[in-house]
Amino acid sequence: MRTTGEIDSIEDRMRHATRGPLFVSFAAGDAGTWHIDRIAAVRGEGLAPAETLSIVEAGADHSQDSWRWILRGVTSNTRYTNRQESKTMTQRQQGLGRPEATRAALIPIRKNNAWWALSQDDRRRIFEEQSGHIATGIEYLPAIARRLHHSRELGEPFDFLTWFEYAPEHAGNFEELVKRLRKTREWQYVDREVDVRLRRI
Repeated sequence: MRTTGEIDSIEDRMRHATRGPLFVSFAAGDAGTWHIDRIAAVRGEGLAPAETLSIVEAGADHSQDSWRWILRGVTSNTRYTNRQESKTMTQRQQGLGRPEATRAALIPIRKNNAWWALSQDDRRRIFEEQSGHIATGIEYLPAIARRLHHSRELGEPFDFLTWFEYAPEHAGNFEELVKRLRKTREWQYVDREVDVRLRRI
């Protein structure tokens, strides 16, 4: 079983990792570096209550009894972003682990079969041309940092795990961001979503 110090060192490495896929586990239990304020089922089945969350490497030992649930994902190349959008995001966004960013959200989502039956071009059209997912997210940079993890290919219960970090004074901005995204056409394809809100211990 990993000590809190070992978990911290893993998170430090994650914050500075910029190349290659990174396998990540979000483990909820009774001991961790983030306190869970609430777990809300937005659509579909929720997640079991837990006190804290640890962000650990996917290959870490999860055998301790205190884990209530574990969600796994991997970072990857961008899937729906064009060159100009990628350039803008790179210029404006800041990394995770900023001292002032003591609030966080973990939002796992799963999209329905109708979404995955679409071609890549059709998904991009709904994702950005019709829903403005990327353009909306850019508006909230650099205040709200994010990292996307892909889970569908791992056989996990969710398709995507998005981790957000922000300072307490930007909590209102984050609420506005998620409210706007949930009103888009893209979200009509979401059949399961959970909203986990946290604060750094």
